[in-house]
Amino acid sequence: MATFRMTTYPPPLAAPGLQVDGLQVDGLQVDYHSLIEHAADPMLLLEPEHWRVVDANAHACALFGTAPGALLGKSLTDLMPPSQPDGAASRDAIAAQLRAVPDRVTQVFPFAFQDARGRALECEVQLAPLPAPGRILTHARLTDVGERNRADRLRAGQNRVLELMASGAPLRQTLDQLVLLIESQSPDVLCSVMALDEDGVRMRSISGPHLPAAYLAALDGVAIGPAVGSCGTAMFRKRLVVVDDIQSDPLWAPYTGLVAPYGLRACWSTPIFLERQQVLGSFAMYYREPRAPGRDDLRLIGVATHLAGLALERTRREGELARYREHLEELVRARTAELTRAKEDADRVNQDLAATLATLSLTQEELVRRDKLAALGSLVAGVAHELNTPIGNSLIMATSMSEQLGGLAAELADGLRRSHLDNYLARTGEASKLLLRNLQRAADLVASFKRLAVAHGDAERSLFSASELVAELAPTLRIGAREHNITLEIALEPGLIMESYPGALSQALCNLFENCLVHAFEQRSDCRMRLAAGMRDPDTVAISVADNGIGMAPETMARVYDPFFTTKLGSGGSGLGLHVTHNLVAGTLGGRIELHSAPGEGSTFTLLLPLVAPTHGAPALPQPSRA
Repeated sequence: MATFRMTTYPPPLAAPGLQVDGLQVDGLQVDYHSLIEHAADPMLLLEPEHWRVVDANAHACALFGTAPGALLGKSLTDLMPPSQPDGAASRDAIAAQLRAVPDRVTQVFPFAFQDARGRALECEVQLAPLPAPGRILTHARLTDVGERNRADRLRAGQNRVLELMASGAPLRQTLDQLVLLIESQSPDVLCSVMALDEDGVRMRSISGPHLPAAYLAALDGVAIGPAVGSCGTAMFRKRLVVVDDIQSDPLWAPYTGLVAPYGLRACWSTPIFLERQQVLGSFAMYYREPRAPGRDDLRLIGVATHLAGLALERTRREGELARYREHLEELVRARTAELTRAKEDADRVNQDLAATLATLSLTQEELVRRDKLAALGSLVAGVAHELNTPIGNSLIMATSMSEQLGGLAAELADGLRRSHLDNYLARTGEASKLLLRNLQRAADLVASFKRLAVAHGDAERSLFSASELVAELAPTLRIGAREHNITLEIALEPGLIMESYPGALSQALCNLFENCLVHAFEQRSDCRMRLAAGMRDPDTVAISVADNGIGMAPETMARVYDPFFTTKLGSGGSGLGLHVTHNLVAGTLGGRIELHSAPGEGSTFTLLLPLVAPTHGAPALPQPSRA
C-alpha cells in the first residue's frame, strides 16, 4: 500500500464552540479544511443537526460578498431570502431537502440565496455526507446558475415577444412584454420605448410599465434635438447616448426639474432603426442611482433594440397597408370607371376600324384588279410587239415564195430551163429556212407565254429547276426590258432543284421585275438589270433582281413592303406589288427577302428560299439527289 507524507496546514476556520476534525483513512489523516479551501467552487461544510456553517472556502465568501470567517456559525437559512421562488418558506424548504439526504448519498438541489447586499443568487447545491469521528458532517458545493438561468429566461422571453408579433398583438402589449423581459434580466432597471412620428420630429411614449405615467406623459410629443435628454438626443444623433448622472449631464439640463421628483439618476438610450437608415424610435434604460453600462447591459440593449425595431417596423407596415386598404375601394372604382370608358372608346374605335378595313378591302380588290388589267395590257402589247417580227418575216417569205412559184409556173408553159429551176430551188430553200426560223421563234414565244400563264395560276407544289424556271421567264422579261431601253443580264447556276411552288415564285420574280421597270430608272441612260440565281448555303437558294437605278432612301426602304405604299401614286403604281411579293415569299415559299439600296447606287432584292418549302398541309414530295 502507498504511504503518504503529511503536510501541516493552517488551523481551520471554525465557529466558536465547533471543531472540525479530520478522518484517518488507511493511515492517512484527511484535513477537511484543506480539502475545501483548495477546491475550485464555493464550498461549505455544514453541521447537520442545526445546518450551521462550520467551514467555508474563499470562493464561498466571495460568492456571498463577505469577509473570511463571516459565514462561520451562520445557519444555511440565514444565507437565503425568506421564501424561495416557488413561494415556500426557505427554512421549510431547506429542512425538507436536507432530511432527504441519506447517508453517503450525494444530492443536488436548486436553492435561492442572497448575498450580503441582499442581491439574489440562484444556485444549485450539491450535498454529500462526510464521516467524521463520532458524527456525520455535510459537504455543500454551490454552483451559481443565475447567469445561465437568466440566459434561458431571455431566450424564452424573446420567443414570447416574437410570438406576440406573429399573432398580430397590439404594439403596446408587445413592447410591454419586451420591457418586462429586459427589466427581469437586470436588477433596479426601468425601461421605456419611445416611437418617432413619421414626420421624423416628435417622439411618442409607447411603453414604460414601471416608469411614472406622469413622466411618460410629459415626454409625449417633445421634438427631438441635439440636447433633448437621452432619448431625444439618441434619435437625433442616430447613435447610443449614455448619461451616467442625469443631474450633472448637460443633455438633461432643461429637464432636471421634470425628472428629479421621480428619483431617476441615469439613463442610457439607443435609437431603433428601420434598415439602418430611418429612425423609428428609441429604447431607454433608467436607474435610480448614477451608473455606467457594463458589457451585459450593452448586450441587453442590443437585444431590446432589435426586438423593438421589429415590432415598430411591423406596426408601421401594417399602418401603411391599412391606409392602402382604405383607399383601395375608391381606387378600384376609379380604375373600373376608367377601364369602362376605355372599353367603350375601344369598341367605337374597333367599329370604325372594321368599317375602314372593309373599305380598304374593297379598295385593295379594285386596285389589284386594275393592276392586273394594266399588267395584262402591257403584257399583251409586249407580246404583240415581240410576235410581230417573226410573223412579219414569215409573211414576207411566204409572199416571196408565192411570187416565185407563179414565175416558175409561167416558165413551165414556155419551157423551163434547168438554170431557172436551180435558181428557184435555191431561193425557195433559203426562204423556207427563214420561214421555219421565224415560225419556230413565234412558236417558242407562244409556248413560253403559255407556260408563264399556267405558272401564275398554278398553286400546286412540285419538283422543278429554279434555273429552268428563270430561263423560261427570260424571254418575257426581255420584252419589257427592251421596251424601256434596259440591258438585262441573266446569270443562272445550273441544277437548282427545289420542292416548292413554281407559280408563286414566278409571280414574285415578275413583280420584282415590274417594280424595277416602274421605279428604278426615271429616264436615266445606260440602264442595266441583272437577274441571278445560285446557292446561298446547302439548303438555301438565292435569286436576286438588281438594278443600277436611282436607289432608295432609308425611309422608303422602311415602308417598301407596306400595302398601298408607292412613290408613284397617280402614275400607275398601286403600292401592292412588293406587298404581294413579300407575302408570297414569307408565306407560300417559306423564305425571306433581303433589300440592299442607297440613293444613287441602285437596289438589289434577294429572295432567300429553302430548297424544300413549307408543305401547307400537303405531303412533301421525294427530294431528288443533287449529286
